[in-house]
Amino acid sequence: MINPQQIESIVETISQTIPPGVGKLPESLRQNLKQSLASTFEKMDLVSRQEFDIQTGVLAKTRAKLEALEKQVAALEAQQKND
Repeated sequence: MINPQQIESIVETISQTIPPGVGKLPESLRQNLKQSLASTFEKMDLVSRQEFDIQTGVLAKTRAKLEALEKQVAALEAQQKND
């Protein structure tokens, strides 16, 4: 999930893209933008980079264990054929 600081950063980036002649983004509009972004991100079911990296590590460990088990099964099957 995206934290409030990240949403604030996005809102600030959007505010900076408004041409100088238009003026500053009103606070009420900033709040509505924050709420809209938070709601949209929640619906997207996003994860943080940290969570993603943790899950990538778990997946790598699981894959390594699976490969080791596949080798064990192959060795047992070969041994069983030889008996």
